[in-house]
Amino acid sequence: MASVKRIKGTIGILTGGGDVPGLNPAIRAVTIRAISEGFRVIGIRRGWKGLISCIRDRKLPQEESLQVLTEEIVNKMGRTGGTFLHTSRTRPSHVPKDEVPEHLRDRYTDAINDLTEEVLKNIDFMGIDYLVTIGGDDTLSYSVHLSQKGLKVIAIPKTMDNDVPGTDYCIGFSTCITRTIEMTHSLRTTAGSHERILVIEVFGRYAGFTALLPTMAGAANRCVIPEHRFKIDLLTELLVRDRFTNPSHYSVVLVSEGAMFEQGEMIFTKEDTDPYGHKKLGGIGDRVSQMIQETSAKFNAGRKINVISQRLGYLVRCGNPDAIDSVVPMAFGNLALDLILNHSPGKLVSLRNGRYDDVPIEVVTSMKKVVDTEKYYNCDRLRPNYESFKSKPLFIMTSDY
Repeated sequence: MASVKRIKGTIGILTGGGDVPGLNPAIRAVTIRAISEGFRVIGIRRGWKGLISCIRDRKLPQEESLQVLTEEIVNKMGRTGGTFLHTSRTRPSHVPKDEVPEHLRDRYTDAINDLTEEVLKNIDFMGIDYLVTIGGDDTLSYSVHLSQKGLKVIAIPKTMDNDVPGTDYCIGFSTCITRTIEMTHSLRTTAGSHERILVIEVFGRYAGFTALLPTMAGAANRCVIPEHRFKIDLLTELLVRDRFTNPSHYSVVLVSEGAMFEQGEMIFTKEDTDPYGHKKLGGIGDRVSQMIQETSAKFNAGRKINVISQRLGYLVRCGNPDAIDSVVPMAFGNLALDLILNHSPGKLVSLRNGRYDDVPIEVVTSMKKVVDTEKYYNCDRLRPNYESFKSKPLFIMTSDY
């Protein structure tokens, strides 16, 4: 009689929030290890949206909400960027009335609705024993909520901003830094040819790691970050001086999208908020460029200096992952399986001081992870501050949380 391999259980995987390079390698790592350990693996489509959209009827196809994952599927997709499971910015505990799935609209009629009960029922309907969530602080904050309700959750951190507490590193950060450095150096040719000041807007809503690290690596002369409100006169004076001392007569500043003037607030492209209460950032780079050009004459013998403004935006989040964002997701995925095999849910896999580890998932909502400006930012010179690299982690200032 042929032996039948017994399935140990079912693991669900979802990706939420913005896409980054490295998500597909993480999905691949979880899936291949899980299958080899005897688990069935289900990919949840469109992040949390897939878990509120599922119709609990065995007679109906479920392809819109889930996808059974195999080695063949993930091996092919694991080499690519983005997330083949797709993603969304859905927050199941705060679903606007017009975004409630059609089959639930007779039961959820408030302006904002909590569909957590539906999520838990759908997870049970899908037969999911463990849920692996890959996301930033928004996606993972809801993972904390589900974990506190008794669901077996393992969290994997990803975000361009690298601002998830409890880990030195989040998937996507290295590729973001790599691309920022490459593109900034490419834009130098235009800035130098026209002897201008180059202003580049980069990611970073609350944390300035994506501006600080490339500047530390020599991509820019100065950077302004969300953790310190800056004076436009000081920034302009420094950039004019940098331009004067540069034989090619140009200078460069990286501006975090969440940076703020000394007397001002964050700048948004529109006033509408996403389900997590965030307005869409963008435009600080253009505003800084305009004000530098207007102010530059004060520090340049009465003559204005022309400014180039460029927003990198999705250029640093699209495409394939770099080496670090190929290796770390593989390790994170295997760490997630270790926790499942050890019956230890409620954890965030992490990389801390150069070593892979895990921490309680509640750390995600217990604090904010931002740049320690006293240690790593010179507020008078608007640039990174560092004295010694001994015993620092790979990305220098990212271990403080």
